Amino acid sequence: MVKEQIRVAEGHPLPFQQEDLEIRGHAIELRVCAEDPANNFLPDTGTLERYLTPKGPGIRVDDGYEEGSEIPIYYDPMIAKLVAWGATREQAIERLLRAIEEYQIQGIQTTLPFGTWALQQPAFREGKFDTGFIPQYFSPEKLYENSEEFPEIAALLAARVWKSDAAPALEAAVPAAAESRSAWTRRRQ
Repeated sequence: MVKEQIRVAEGHPLPFQQEDLEIRGHAIELRVCAEDPANNFLPDTGTLERYLTPKGPGIRVDDGYEEGSEIPIYYDPMIAKLVAWGATREQAIERLLRAIEEYQIQGIQTTLPFGTWALQQPAFREGKFDTGFIPQYFSPEKLYENSEEFPEIAALLAARVWKSDAAPALEAAVPAAAESRSAWTRRRQ
């Protein structure tokens, strides 16, 4: 491909025509970024406490990080490009959904939940979307609309705090802890 690009730059015609090209399957890419989709995609920083990429047929991950790496404030927040290929668009979408589910990232917020949400939207699945997709269809609460885990996790957390003798101390400590964080980190809350 690079050879052909150089030849075209030198003024040579391509040795093939548009009609010679054949489409074989579909590929969909999700940019996995250190951003919080529930907070207007605010960039996140921190340590990748757990980082395990998905594998399998039709899945490719292009990344430059590994478990224990720091996600700094100084660069683009992209962690990886997660790509799924399938013989059909539907197969590519299903493979990407499976890959997102298998992707394990802990220590920072990522765009993985947004990717799951987007891939499940009828407008996306039918290919009827444009650059207005996010403002037209997305709001942060939609990330948790169909989550079966969210109510269970919230209930368990509430029960633990209620049962804890440390609840009054926790309430007193929260404002002090919040003040010790940077303004950028506090805006994530």
